[in-house]
Amino acid sequence: MGHTKALFIKFVMCTAAVWFILGLFYGLDLGEILTISILLTAAAYIVGDLFILPRFGNVIATIADFGLAYFGIWIFGSMVINETISLGWASFWTAVVIAAAEVFFHIYLINHIFDEDVSRSDIRPNPAFAMEMSEETDIHKNNE
Repeated sequence: MGHTKALFIKFVMCTAAVWFILGLFYGLDLGEILTISILLTAAAYIVGDLFILPRFGNVIATIADFGLAYFGIWIFGSMVINETISLGWASFWTAVVIAAAEVFFHIYLINHIFDEDVSRSDIRPNPAFAMEMSEETDIHKNNE
């Protein structure tokens, strides 16, 4: 349930950023905005938030999300957008807005989603550090 909520928050955040820059300033329609937002949300959540953030922290994950948003909007935009716009600058400014919002989204993930994942009881410890305890039997007693 936590990941579904986080994914929805990220989708709303990406859609708002894409709509603000590409919709208001470059005149993209709602279908193009939603298509870019869905593709970007899925890719950024898997790569940036689930893989990079827990391993490398907020700063590296934000830089990675900026790069992913920049190149993602540029690539997805070239396939989806029908208008002739300066896609490089549009991608850059949209990635700046998304990266600024990602800083706060990563804090939310660390405090609410990853804490729940770590505190679950079904996570087993590393078996290399496990210790087996049992009662010792005297082998001489049994042979007599």
